[in-house]
Amino acid sequence: MHSTSIKHLSLAIFSSLSLMACQPAPDTTTQDSANQEAIAQDSTAQSTNSAQNNSQSAEQTITQPITILALGDSLTEGLGVAEQDSYPAQLEAALHEAGYVNAKVVNSGLSGETSTGLVNRLDWVMKTKPDITILTTGANDAMRGIEVAMIEKNIRTAIERLQAGGSTVILGGMQVYDNMGNEYVKSFSDIYPRIAEDTGVAFIPFFLDGVAADRELNQDDAIHPTKDGYTIIVNDNILPVLKPTLAQVLDSNQSSPDTQLSTATTAETS
Repeated sequence: MHSTSIKHLSLAIFSSLSLMACQPAPDTTTQDSANQEAIAQDSTAQSTNSAQNNSQSAEQTITQPITILALGDSLTEGLGVAEQDSYPAQLEAALHEAGYVNAKVVNSGLSGETSTGLVNRLDWVMKTKPDITILTTGANDAMRGIEVAMIEKNIRTAIERLQAGGSTVILGGMQVYDNMGNEYVKSFSDIYPRIAEDTGVAFIPFFLDGVAADRELNQDDAIHPTKDGYTIIVNDNILPVLKPTLAQVLDSNQSSPDTQLSTATTAETS
């Protein structure tokens, strides 16, 4: 190779090495600091999310005792299904799962009972001191062709006496088959929304909605729900009406003078 070419090549290599040597070294300290800050931020976010989740869980747990009276006939009693499969039992389990850990649902259903019979035993069932009563009655009256005016009178009487005893009432609407005649069927079904509007009670428009006339959800008599039928009644018909009522009753109980006195006494003795 010509000596001049070799000289030029050597100069080029030297220049390249010099430029490389002049490049600033990577700032590993800055990178490490940025990584540590990102990790810290991620850890803080995780802690915040965990705290929020714990707070939400705590908010979902309601320890205040609440007694719900399930008052009615065989549809309440759970005729034909195991006790734990009746709607009152399933409702209590659903409330516990929803965080109402001290909720108690009393099954006061009586097979074959008419609205007159229900009124006659009100003094006895009120001994349970229910905060809320789910009232479903009248189906047996309709099957016997009892005058609609009498059924309505009994339901109104039941509501008045339950409210006078300190219980918040939820009324379950009922319907009957067309074999009773169109006029009777309409007159019967109309009493429930009318009573609810007049009295201001919480209202389930049709207690058996989504279950009635479904062979898969009813027993062989085509009247009484199966376990799965009652599950639908609890989840779709009762709970959407019951939960807002529960919130109102619990708020009312917490602000009552007796509750405040009990809280003050506890604070003084602790």
